Amino acid sequence: MNKAYLKTLVMSSSAIIIAISIIIYPKETYMASVNGLKMWWDVVFPSLMPFFILSEVLMGLGVVHLIGVLFEPLMRPLFRVPGAGGFVWAMGISSGFPAGAKLTARLWHQKQITTIEAERLVSFTNCSNPLFMFSAIAVGFFHNAALGIVLAVSHYLGNFFVGLIMRFHGYKKDSQTNEDRYRGIGLKNALKHMHEARLADNRPIGQLLGDAVQQSTKTLLMIGGFIILFSVLSKMMDLLHVAELLSSMTNYFFMLFSLSETLSLPLIKGIFEITLGSNLTSLAQSSILQQAVIVSFILAFSGLSVQAQVASILADTDIKFRPFFVARIMHGFLSAFICLLVFPYLYHVKSSAAPAFAFLTEKSENFGEYGMIALAHSHYITLGFLLLSVLLWNRKLITNTE
Repeated sequence: MNKAYLKTLVMSSSAIIIAISIIIYPKETYMASVNGLKMWWDVVFPSLMPFFILSEVLMGLGVVHLIGVLFEPLMRPLFRVPGAGGFVWAMGISSGFPAGAKLTARLWHQKQITTIEAERLVSFTNCSNPLFMFSAIAVGFFHNAALGIVLAVSHYLGNFFVGLIMRFHGYKKDSQTNEDRYRGIGLKNALKHMHEARLADNRPIGQLLGDAVQQSTKTLLMIGGFIILFSVLSKMMDLLHVAELLSSMTNYFFMLFSLSETLSLPLIKGIFEITLGSNLTSLAQSSILQQAVIVSFILAFSGLSVQAQVASILADTDIKFRPFFVARIMHGFLSAFICLLVFPYLYHVKSSAAPAFAFLTEKSENFGEYGMIALAHSHYITLGFLLLSVLLWNRKLITNTE
């Protein structure tokens, strides 16, 4: 039996089993679909729609070309992607999954980045937003805002290291002709590229807004379909006891690393869907450190639901999905390891005994409150940080604007 025939047999058998399960459990399927639809309509749609429309408008007006010139001294040496990747990075952090993949695909269609550069860019710009980590997970699930700082630092720092590692992806296949796409530096040169891009697009503002709404709605409908689908699949895993079987298989791995066995089921759930896995992790009977490590891995891995959304977005491009999947695995382990390192310094629990590193934990007592304030302005903070990095990397930008 060849590999292709075996793949066909496995996939078709899985689809038949799922179809039969839906027929056997119609009520449970309906409730799972409603839960997925409610999550999409109440959370995903209103949070992503403005960002998607805004990004389409900015691309049509040529603002991305301006950012591409300004951010070239930062993005090219660090991640070996064009400066326009800075725009994708900032929007990906602010709006969350799967904005980074959508914007990367748009840049590829506009021929602003090559296929290899797109595979590098999508690997570290598709991440969770601060609002989800602080409000939904830290406050909503764990009832502890201070934990949000630990998760955010682990998540974004791990993502940064993923970007540095993935810069070597396709090193030999990389086209050298794209290195000089944006020649020159300075605000004047950036404004010139923006003006030329707007003239090349040449769509009236009404048509630009209409196209932005249409494209954004189409993408969000696709995302909603995947959320409902994986909500049903997660419920079928419970009814068919598949999750428990996989959980029992991972218990040996948890025992090897002295982790609580109660975290194995939340991890399996989190591999499929982030929100459910994070919620189950907060309810597990284990230490807060182990819970934070597992949630950090779940957030970084993104879940198969989000990865399916990314695969669908990249389907109409030449961008391969495999580098993104490998990057998610790397991000998962890096974030979990970073969480283990920074937890004693960033997380504080009040107790009568004076803990080790008290001089650090006393200062970190209000980190959660500061984080809640910062997340409301996260997009400004991210863009400000990137702009400051550009100015530090190339001070000629200042002299050219005088």
